[in-house]
Amino acid sequence: MDERAALADLADRLPDAGDDCAVVDGQVITTDMLHERTDFPAGTTRYTAGWRAVAASLSDVAAMGAAATAAVAAYGAPSFEAGELAAFVDGAQDVCHAVGAEYVGGDLDNHDEFTVATTAIGAAADPIRRSGASPGDAVCVTGTLGRSAAALELFDRGDTDRANELFQFDPRVRAGVALRPHATAMMDSSDGLARSLHQLAEASGCGFAVEEPLPIDAQVDALAETEQERRELGVFFGEDFELVCTLPESDVPEARDAVPCPLQRIGTVTERGVTLDGETLPDRGYSH
Repeated sequence: MDERAALADLADRLPDAGDDCAVVDGQVITTDMLHERTDFPAGTTRYTAGWRAVAASLSDVAAMGAAATAAVAAYGAPSFEAGELAAFVDGAQDVCHAVGAEYVGGDLDNHDEFTVATTAIGAAADPIRRSGASPGDAVCVTGTLGRSAAALELFDRGDTDRANELFQFDPRVRAGVALRPHATAMMDSSDGLARSLHQLAEASGCGFAVEEPLPIDAQVDALAETEQERRELGVFFGEDFELVCTLPESDVPEARDAVPCPLQRIGTVTERGVTLDGETLPDRGYSH
């Protein structure tokens, strides 16, 4: 079974699971695992790996509207090379500092494949869940979609400098904090826009009517050869780590002014169903 099926199978044992982070006494906590074969294409630097691995967990903190506090990482590899370790820690520290958090260490272990497990914590007295969307709310997304898909295409083409740059995404922690007074539901788009909308719809018991134009990243426009490929990379591929949120329509202008990155309205919360331009949007995206 895939990750979603496994989580569903564990639902009775873990009744409080289902949001991007667990919530414990005003703190949020999350953990992620990334592997060389599935998450770090050939050409990924250790600096980028440190940045991206920690950023993935910081993105979960952002999705709860929490202020990031700290992160740790467990680093496993067949051997320990001083330069690679230093570069990894530099990337981890730099992404933490970019969002006002601290990288405070972790663990080292021998492993037959380069693997990183990261944990991040944050603080929020009233975190944003996935379950608060109501019909009539606006649906918005931060930043652009398809950045990681474009990076993978560039890795495949051997343009590793540009690919590494795109892989070092900005966790939307400050955007999440700015959205906390407004958002009724929120999550990050690590599994892709389409799947994120379906997950929010399931959690909130609602639907979504989404309309183009969507904020597809300019790198996707430069690389995609057809409109179908553009949509595939921007809507279904995933690993974007943008925030997908709902908020009262009247709050959209104030939220746009408060968020320190682009915030685009892409649709409206409905009673049921998930559609794009009036057509059913498949529940498809990144699978772990």
